[in-house]
Amino acid sequence: MTDDVCEEDGRVPVAEAPLQFPLEFEAHYLTNQEGFHRFALQILRTNERAEEAVHRAYVEIRERWDTLLSEPDLQAQTWQILRQAIINELIGDGLREDLASRDSGIGLYPALGKLPPRQFDAVILRFIGGYDTTQIAWYMGLTPSTVTYHIRKAQERLAPIHRRATRPIEKEEAR
Repeated sequence: MTDDVCEEDGRVPVAEAPLQFPLEFEAHYLTNQEGFHRFALQILRTNERAEEAVHRAYVEIRERWDTLLSEPDLQAQTWQILRQAIINELIGDGLREDLASRDSGIGLYPALGKLPPRQFDAVILRFIGGYDTTQIAWYMGLTPSTVTYHIRKAQERLAPIHRRATRPIEKEEAR
């Protein structure tokens, strides 16, 4: 497998020089990778696309690692990089078209696609990912009260869709 990269003296430089990552970066990866992947999988719907997006995100995180360490909130910054990698993956298919194709008949997914980024992330993590407020806050680099605020605001924006969806049921029950 590595025969094609052998030096003239038979040494395999790739095998002799494993990549060295800063310990903090490795810890960040081990702590976040599973959650990042689950979030990407909820949005992208295939393991292959989710792995690709998370991989691209971590390549960028590694490239910017020294700068990111000087940021006031590493978690929020890396979350934004992941989010952008997922969006870039979706843009290839068309973000709005992808959400619209998942429509449940009441317009929920297109409405989700119109939410502001933090509201969208918080709603996806809570209601699709099943995370609690503390976990969401940690992933997004926010306080739990800020997560609660974003979820509440998203629910307010989505309420008209819910009301339209439940109106026919209410009318049938009244009969």
